Formats: sequence, structure tokens, C-alpha cells
Amino acid sequence: MNPQSLVAKVWNFAHVLRDQGVSYQAYISQISYLLFLKMDEERVEQIGEASMLPDGARWADIKELSGEALGVTYGKLLEKLSKQPGIIGAIFLKAQNEIQDPAKLKRLVGLIDGETWLALPVDVKGSIYEGLLARNAEDVKSGAGQYFTPRPVIEAMVTVVDPKPHQTIHDPACGTAGFLLAAWEHMKQHPKARDRRVYSELKNKFSGVDIVPEVVRLAAMNLYLHGITGVDSIVEQKDALLGAGGKTFDVVLTNPPFGKKQSYRIVRDDGEIDSEREDYDRQDFFVTTSNKQLNFLQHIMTVLAPNGEAAVVLPDNVLFEGGAGETIRRRLLQNFDFHTLLRLPTGIFYKQGVKANVLFFDKKPPSEAASTKELWIYDLRTNQRFTLKERPMVRADLDDFVACYRSGHRAERAETEKFRRYPLDTLLARDKVNLDIFWLKDDALDDPDLLPPPDEVAAEIVENLETALERFRNVAKALGESQP
Repeated sequence: MNPQSLVAKVWNFAHVLRDQGVSYQAYISQISYLLFLKMDEERVEQIGEASMLPDGARWADIKELSGEALGVTYGKLLEKLSKQPGIIGAIFLKAQNEIQDPAKLKRLVGLIDGETWLALPVDVKGSIYEGLLARNAEDVKSGAGQYFTPRPVIEAMVTVVDPKPHQTIHDPACGTAGFLLAAWEHMKQHPKARDRRVYSELKNKFSGVDIVPEVVRLAAMNLYLHGITGVDSIVEQKDALLGAGGKTFDVVLTNPPFGKKQSYRIVRDDGEIDSEREDYDRQDFFVTTSNKQLNFLQHIMTVLAPNGEAAVVLPDNVLFEGGAGETIRRRLLQNFDFHTLLRLPTGIFYKQGVKANVLFFDKKPPSEAASTKELWIYDLRTNQRFTLKERPMVRADLDDFVACYRSGHRAERAETEKFRRYPLDTLLARDKVNLDIFWLKDDALDDPDLLPPPDEVAAEIVENLETALERFRNVAKALGESQP
């Protein structure tokens, strides 16, 4: 059975469980548990390896059971494995049985037991799981799309950054591990990776964190199915913005979560709701802000090793927001070589109306002179219309950007219609160091057929209104604090 057919077969059962109140993301978690159990048994029986799992928590302990006995045993098995260290603990993090109907659980066990997963090539197993994650991301109601960066964008970012086998790769908002896997596949092809010692060490070069336990589980399983095994744990569940414990990394590839502000709500004893800002008071941050993307940008700037490289997906507001945003942009231009900005098109993310960019910058040694000499901007947004279904972005849509980037030969860059160079003094002269720069004529102004779809326009209007309201709140707060 080919990967697409297997994805369809496994996914069709998700619709049955959805009627039983099991979300798509919960379904994929159950698939992850059962796949790991089944593949562990296959490794023991077909390869002769020792089981990675403790007694009483293996595939053989559940595959012949049915009815209430299956549900009870499976629940206890998950609880036991959730307390294990390393990759097992990551995959079974806070695991519980969310399929309450024993007959449905028995059918899912049979679905997994009916395939010999170890016989499938690594790339096929990985493709199947990626297919399930993509299907999950398409379900807007589940909210899973926020963890799913378009794969063509990831592949292009990794291609131009060109991570080497000796470099450490980190993603502080790893989601389902798309960036780590793309870097892994890229680095495996390097000539030095042909050396057995270098190749065996390659798996230890990756690390990632995510704040959402369910997503950490999906990431760990995704890595496992792509052949990154034999390491204790690559992904960790925690809030990256609390700090990296002094660790630094050679390459950071990431797409921090969407949303501008961080806050949490407290219900008081009288029933009223207070909204509290969650700011991060870190000594290695040079400005305090509640803007999530700005905090992630500061975090990345601090965890990059000397001469480290970063490629980060960030929304437009990071480029033009005043106050903390301006301060951070000035620091970025001064202490880092912020050399490339890719303006991404709309219609490529599962959240509608997102206007995002990829920032490419390198960390340079401290110097009185600014590290950035010029910023090259590639506009892939103007006059580009993508949708998730009718016209999804493919890797070829980024070929021209990759060619213009001139990875390894940036000094040989040349301007084109879509690729422009802006010297540092031009950038600093702009009001509030606004880096939201565009120059191409938008043909949609003359041709209504080129306008974005209505849902995208509506989402953009909502985004602009929310931004305006936030600014009014800040003004009101500042005026209130200034009163004697």
C-alpha cells in the first residue's frame, strides 16, 4: 500500500472517532502511542533488538485484548510509559486513553497491527506521519494549523542557510519538528556525513522545545519515524522564553507561534475577570515587552552562538512596531548582520490573513561599527496569490528567491525586480526604523480578479482592528499612569 493510501485509510477512521467526541489531534496522539508500541515489537521480533519498553507496557499486552479489559490495560500502560525517561517519556508525555468506546479502540489496534511498519522505508513512514499532521493542520477548528509551517518555506529556508554536520541546530518553538527534520535531511546529504563517526554524531546536533505537551509528543514521534533514534530526547516541553540555561546554538530555524500579546485571565472572588500581562524579566533581554514575537526575537538573538545563523518566520508587526520594536530592530542592525528579508505571500498559512516574513541574520562579535551593512529584501508577496487548496505554494515557487540569495556567495548578489538592496544608512533614516519596505506595484489595485478572497480580506481587517485597539489601550494606560 502506498503512503497516500495508508494515510487515507488511517485518516478515514478519524472521522468515525470525531463523531464520538475525539478530536483529530487526540486521534493522532493515539496513533502515535500505538505505532510506537507496534514498532517496538517489530524491532524485537524481526531484528532481535531488546525492547525499549518496560515489562507490562508492550504491544503484546494489549493486541489480543478487547472490551473493558483493553481500555483498562491500555490506560494503565500509557500512565506507566508517561513516567519513562528520554524519547519514550516525550512520546507518551501526559498520555491518556481518549477513546472511551472499547470497540473503537479495538478497531484502531487492529488497524495498526495490520501493517508491518518496520518494513516500510524511513522516508515512507515519515511521509505517512507528515501526511497525518498535514490533515490535522487542515482542520481549522482544532487549532493545529498554528504548529504547521508550510513545508516549501521550511525547505527553502534550510537550503539557503545550508547547515553543516558540525553545527548545532535549535528550534525554540519546534511544533511538529518540521525545521529539525528538514535540517536533518539536508545535513545527511553533506559529503562529510559519509564518515560513519560524523553521521552517528549528527543525531546529537538537534534540539527543540515547545510549550504545548501534545505538540511535543507529535514532534518526538515525527523524529522517531524519520529515523532519528538512539538519543535520549531531542524535543523538550517547556516555555522557551524562560531561558535556555546558558546554552547557545550555531543555527536557529523557527516559526514562533502566531499572536501578538501574551496574557492570562484571572477570575476574582467577585466573579470579575482581570487580564494580566505575562512579561519576561530576563537579564539577557534588553527591553521588556508583552509582544510574543518580539520576545522570541530577543530570545533567538541571545541563544545564537558567536557567528551563529538564524532564519526566523515573523509577522509584519515586528518590522514596523514602535517602542520596544524599534529598540530591538536597532539592536538587530547593530549587533547582527541582518542581511536578508523574505516577504512571504498571504494564503499559505492555515490561519487566514497572516502577513509574515523570514528574517535571516548572523551573530557578529561586539564592535562599535554596525554589523549590518546592507539589507536585501525579496518580495514574494506582491502580485502573488496562493490558497491552501486551489493554488497551494510548492517548492518551485521559491526557486527564484533561493537563486537570488546566493548561499555561500552573498557578495555576488545582484538586484532584480523582486530583490532589492537597502544600505544601512537608508534603513536607519526611516521613521522608527520601519523595515516593512515594498516597492512593487500591486496589480490588484487595477484588476479586481487579483484581489484576495473575501475570508482573507476579512481576517486582515480583524487583524488591523485588533492592532489598533491594542495601541489605543496602550495610550490609555500611559495616560492613566501619568496622572498624579
